[in-house]
Amino acid sequence: MRSNLLKTFLAVAHSRNITRAAAEVHLAQSSVSDQVQLLEAELGTNLFTRSKMGLELTQAGEVLKPYAEEILALMDEARAAVEATAGQAAGPLTIGALETIASAKMPRWLSAFRGDHPNITLQLKIAGSGDLLHKLEGGDIDIAFCFDKGDLDKRFFKRVVSAEPLVLVASPDEQPVLIADDLGALAAKNFVVTEAGCVYRHLFDKTFAEAGIVAPQLAAEVDSIRTIARLVAAGTGLALVPRLAVVDALDHGDLIEMPWPGPVQTVSLVAIWRRRRVQPLALKQLLAVAGAAFTPVRPVDARPRRAVSSLS
Repeated sequence: MRSNLLKTFLAVAHSRNITRAAAEVHLAQSSVSDQVQLLEAELGTNLFTRSKMGLELTQAGEVLKPYAEEILALMDEARAAVEATAGQAAGPLTIGALETIASAKMPRWLSAFRGDHPNITLQLKIAGSGDLLHKLEGGDIDIAFCFDKGDLDKRFFKRVVSAEPLVLVASPDEQPVLIADDLGALAAKNFVVTEAGCVYRHLFDKTFAEAGIVAPQLAAEVDSIRTIARLVAAGTGLALVPRLAVVDALDHGDLIEMPWPGPVQTVSLVAIWRRRRVQPLALKQLLAVAGAAFTPVRPVDARPRRAVSSLS
């Protein structure tokens, strides 16, 4: 079984869709279909069936999936072990990140890292948290940077690289007023929120629930922080977001900020990578400098800009 066929098989297994799998492995849809058929012919059985939900793994496909993941991981380990004998990092290193982290944290850091390690070729892939873990499983990325959502599969390592402040943001036209720790006053406001499953949406819901306060009315649920910032700037409502995601809008005066009065005022930014017997030297060198590169944009206890003393 060729590694490229296994990689394509896993992409289809994760996405359950030929079109999305083709985008993930950078092939034409016809090539993805051809490779799946080649693998099925080699194994003498169907690996997928079609359903209303998309492509589903057959029993044979379910059996193959963990072996395919292990084979690709072992190939990565073999490559890393050979590189280690040379004593220097070289070759490609693929990094995955949430869009907000990539835009706020990555450009200068990766440019500096590339300057210090010219033999390492960097690739950056943007995806949501769930997709990043799928890409790690399939070997499409070497490391992922995202916000911590708690427990993690034992196949992965996780390291907290920074604690990012959570802030409430509002339109400058609204001139909201903050009473310290007054969740009741906030509950009377409209909020623009991320979709359920996002770590700061979880903190938002949990804070009001634990305080026994009916949660604020949701003006909109949005899966893009940039879109949330635009909606808030337009006066749609308040939003709870990591400060790093809206720092440009704050600097330009499009938004004003207030501290989040909930019990958790930061969200952990983490690096996640696969457990391997031998880690690539390039990955080790990246991890060695990750902590310093991800210092929060602004201290957690810094005074918020233009915040005032009570919430009307």
